[in-house]
Amino acid sequence: MTTPNPYVENFRTAVRGTVFGQRPAVARRLRPGDSLMLVPDPPGVDEPAVWVHARGGDVVGHLAPDINAWLAPWLLAGGRCSATVSKVNSEDTESWRRIIIDVRCMRAPGGQ
Repeated sequence: MTTPNPYVENFRTAVRGTVFGQRPAVARRLRPGDSLMLVPDPPGVDEPAVWVHARGGDVVGHLAPDINAWLAPWLLAGGRCSATVSKVNSEDTESWRRIIIDVRCMRAPGGQ
């Protein structure tokens, strides 16, 4: 997996932070093809993250900082994304590579 350039339409990435709190239980419920929601931190956060939520709202984890740096402001400016689970690796896999998702970005109003 490579880091996508800002504002690419489609990319695949891992979800980070999947081992904290109740997130491991949420991760075990995920299956390839499941829809996910991407939610940016609110405006004003110094280093905003994009949070990955499972159906029903449970937090799965967050995206990598290099993706958050462009995706969070883009989403806050009106950009929209859809995300689905691509692969769920075994619990023996490093946590930062356990859940792989596909992200599809739609252009923000105003063509950004």
